[in-house]
Amino acid sequence: VQLQASGGGLVQAGGSLRLACTVSGIIFRHNAMGWYRQAPGKQRELVAGINNSGTSTNYADSVKGRFTVSRDNAKNTVYLQMNSLKPEDTADYYCNFDRRGIRWLSRTDFVSWGQGTQVTVSS
Repeated sequence: VQLQASGGGLVQAGGSLRLACTVSGIIFRHNAMGWYRQAPGKQRELVAGINNSGTSTNYADSVKGRFTVSRDNAKNTVYLQMNSLKPEDTADYYCNFDRRGIRWLSRTDFVSWGQGTQVTVSS
């Protein structure tokens, strides 16, 4: 399984970024997908999840109203649109998956994380 996140960069507070994560090695449309982030010195956290069909989403309280998760099953890709970025959004961002559904995305025992993408928000 390969998880390849991209789209990160340096942006000023209030700006926007769109992250993408392309997945191979699984039947993408069968899996719920999650976006996670890990800031320096902090534990990795789930910020957004989307079910396999894209009809249900959930968000961490810290990003509600600012981030939007979506997916394109034809492209095996999940996206994270990040608006109104804040310095506290600075982190490495990753995606991961769970076939059991969106509720399982908060698990902490993922075996592999793949390559993340770095987001830096300056004040």
